[in-house]
Amino acid sequence: MNKNDLVAAVSDQTGLSKADATKAVDAIFDVPNGILAAALKGGDEVRLVGFGNFVVAERAASEGRNPRTGEKIDIPASKQPKFKAGKGLKDAVN
Repeated sequence: MNKNDLVAAVSDQTGLSKADATKAVDAIFDVPNGILAAALKGGDEVRLVGFGNFVVAERAASEGRNPRTGEKIDIPASKQPKFKAGKGLKDAVN
């Protein structure tokens, strides 16, 4: 499913026009200005009961190697968005 499919599904299930459904989907998922991205950037977790949790995980700095030359590379610390599926979503998939 791509964004257009998601917009069409939201439009069908809610009775919204496709333009309004697009605005709703963009308000949530737009990067970097969407609600979800803004909440994670602000350090909040997004918990959707039954669906899952979106959180930000800290990755420590580490040392890697360039596979072509074998040269050591310093990999800086970073923040990674993570998703953990909730029980309701797991049950629906299985």
